[in-house]
Amino acid sequence: MNCLFVQIQCRPGTAYKIADEIALREIHSELYSTSGQYDLLMKLYIPDDQDVGKFINDKLLDIDGIERTYTTQTFRAF
Repeated sequence: MNCLFVQIQCRPGTAYKIADEIALREIHSELYSTSGQYDLLMKLYIPDDQDVGKFINDKLLDIDGIERTYTTQTFRAF
């Protein structure tokens, strides 16, 4: 499994609605509201053979109110 962190920038006033929609989809391991440039931080695991970009496009980016995402793929936990 590949571990990813996705930072999500939401249209003003939509962060909690978007978080609720993500929770309903059950695609995350952890989901946090954050301060700074991005509103939400999502940790998720995808299968090794899954294309990261396709997964994000198919499972996340169709949620209304998401303006931008920033994805970080991890390699090793210490």
